[in-house]
Amino acid sequence: MKKVYFTVGPTQLYPTVKEHIKTAIREDIPSISHRGKRFADIYKQTADNLRRLMGIPSDYHIFFLGSATEAMERIIQNTVKSHSFHLVNGAFSKKFFTIALQLGKMAEKIEVPLGRGFDIKSIKIPEQTECICITQNETSTGVSVPTSDIYYLKHVMQSCHSERSVSGVEESHATKLLSGMRSLHSSADSVGMTGPLVALDVVSSAPYVRIDFSLADMTFFSVQKLFGLPAGLGVLIVSPKAFEKSKNLFEKGAGIGSYHNFLVMEEYSRKYQAHETPNVLGIYLLGKVCNDFLEKGIDTIRKETEEKARVIYEYFDNHAKYKPGVREKKFRSLTTIVIDTQGETAKILPYLAENGFIVSSGYGEFKENQIRIANFPSISLEDAERLLGVFAST
Repeated sequence: MKKVYFTVGPTQLYPTVKEHIKTAIREDIPSISHRGKRFADIYKQTADNLRRLMGIPSDYHIFFLGSATEAMERIIQNTVKSHSFHLVNGAFSKKFFTIALQLGKMAEKIEVPLGRGFDIKSIKIPEQTECICITQNETSTGVSVPTSDIYYLKHVMQSCHSERSVSGVEESHATKLLSGMRSLHSSADSVGMTGPLVALDVVSSAPYVRIDFSLADMTFFSVQKLFGLPAGLGVLIVSPKAFEKSKNLFEKGAGIGSYHNFLVMEEYSRKYQAHETPNVLGIYLLGKVCNDFLEKGIDTIRKETEEKARVIYEYFDNHAKYKPGVREKKFRSLTTIVIDTQGETAKILPYLAENGFIVSSGYGEFKENQIRIANFPSISLEDAERLLGVFAST
């Protein structure tokens, strides 16, 4: 029986990928030199397609890495001299925080219980913060941070820096943050910047999520989720401001990594090359799938994602036993749907598999009490409805 993978990564391949792989093998793409013109053409086409698909500004750098986890390390190394601040609400946002500690930074965090969202207006940014690290869609818990909350936080920071009010920002909250932000910006200015950067993990929401890149200095994802590709490729998008921070740190003698730093990566990316032997096949496939998404239309993909999420959440909101793991609808991910199973995960998984559907178990401590259902572009509404039909007979 052919199975449909509702797993949250790696996941079901996007329908066009198999043909793209065949073409790549036929054209010897995995064998070409990563220093040759043919690869440079592939790199440029993939980067151009990403810019069109996600609305990435022309002056933002696009770097290809081995994984999203590597991107976390590169961000901390390249843009944080000493202090980072992390919003932690699950395993992957905690990993970001832990990496900062492992790199010897004085990282701080605000942490909420698993399955809960942040009261963004109550967050006080610690003094000395150079980079605020946010996991927009937490794959382990199915909690999403609304982009409006992220932009609110950025606007408040800008307001505090200029000591002017921002439209829509409560004066009391800006006043609350002001004293800390004055010190924060003073610290940032000492390394040549004008305020903290924002690093955004969109691993399990890109390209569905709409990103205002003027409010996100570094954004990263990997390809084995919504892009429906084999694992092994990460993408890091870096603003001019973040790049200049890295350059400034380097010039002041701070360690920003060896061969894997923004300065080296940028030098090669200007020639449409990677700084080391990259996943050539992965970059080629990403460019092809981005083109497929462009032909279909990102608005269509978003509407389909929202409709599938509506159907799935509506079903489980009305289920007698199994309920969405994220209770507050505002914070529910539309792409990574987590369901509480009342301890029946071990029973549900094999039953679904016998009927042709593979879903992910819960993550970590929730392994036996939750399942995670991917709602990615590779999954059709018909697939989702058939999956729910099987659930109805459990």
